[in-house]
Amino acid sequence: MDIVWLVVAGGVAGAAAVAAASIAVVRRRWLLPATLLASAAALLLITAWLLAEPGVTRADALRTGGLAGGAVLALHALWINDRRRRTEEARQETERGRAQLDRDRVADERFAKAVELLGHDADQVRVGALHALAGLARSRPTYTQTVLDVLCSYLRRPFTHPGYELNPADPDQAAVEPSDEWPAERISTADREQQVRLTAQRLIATLLPAADEDSQTRYDLDLTAASLDYLDLTGRQIGRFTARRAKLYGITRFSHLRVGEQALFSGAVFFGTADLFAARFDGGFSLMDARVLHRWRVPEASVRVFVDLRTVAPVEQVGELTVLDGATVKLGTDRGWAIHIDQPATPTSPAIPGT
Repeated sequence: MDIVWLVVAGGVAGAAAVAAASIAVVRRRWLLPATLLASAAALLLITAWLLAEPGVTRADALRTGGLAGGAVLALHALWINDRRRRTEEARQETERGRAQLDRDRVADERFAKAVELLGHDADQVRVGALHALAGLARSRPTYTQTVLDVLCSYLRRPFTHPGYELNPADPDQAAVEPSDEWPAERISTADREQQVRLTAQRLIATLLPAADEDSQTRYDLDLTAASLDYLDLTGRQIGRFTARRAKLYGITRFSHLRVGEQALFSGAVFFGTADLFAARFDGGFSLMDARVLHRWRVPEASVRVFVDLRTVAPVEQVGELTVLDGATVKLGTDRGWAIHIDQPATPTSPAIPGT
């Protein structure tokens, strides 16, 4: 008779548990009562089933039923812990997203403020703005190309200096004296702006990856029509390098420079020595209508894809520019350029026009 009552009670508890669980699924409530009822049903049914077996004592049956009921409660506890874990992970993900948005907002504000300060009258403020932009690029690499574009844009602003006129090959050695065209106040203003521009050039070089670095990201430079003093990109790596109609004063240092895409100097003027020792131009190199007015140093320098030298050869060239992989060579009427064509070792290598 005890067994019958246990089975009846277990069935009732089980039915109630199923009903409560159904309501919990629909309304997301009553889950704990359903679990308690399911635990009681398991206790009663397992105990009744074991009591019906011969040789099983009441104590063993109750112990096993209790374990079954406890297992149901343990599963409920595990479910609660898993739900808490997922809730905590979702909360942390939300917090990370909010923090990222805050960092993006702060970075955007820093960028906008620094760009605004580039138009400040005081040269110290402009230098500080340049360093702020460079610091932003270092801390947030996604800004690097944008910051480089801003720095290049600053260098593309019209600028002149009396040293450019007196000694363009080495402006630092020019004996600048006040004159009607260049009064002392104008010279002082030009000197201060020159220092700001030199800072921009140095920061550009520091933001570019090293040539020997296995970088997956290459940054582009656009210095079209810029006036540049002693530009030094030694050992740096660039994607596309555009400097059409640029004026390069003093010594231009491109030794060990690596340009992955096109390097375009069409119409540019190299007033001083151009040092391209061991430079690599893997995407092509153009000097069409450019002028090299001083020494052209190219030992171990190489170019691929194409080289356009349709302009007057330099007065002095040190070394030979090596043309690799059957790259196209374009020469004008002046054949004074020293070029070494390294043909690929195939019997059907294409002809090189203009040689």
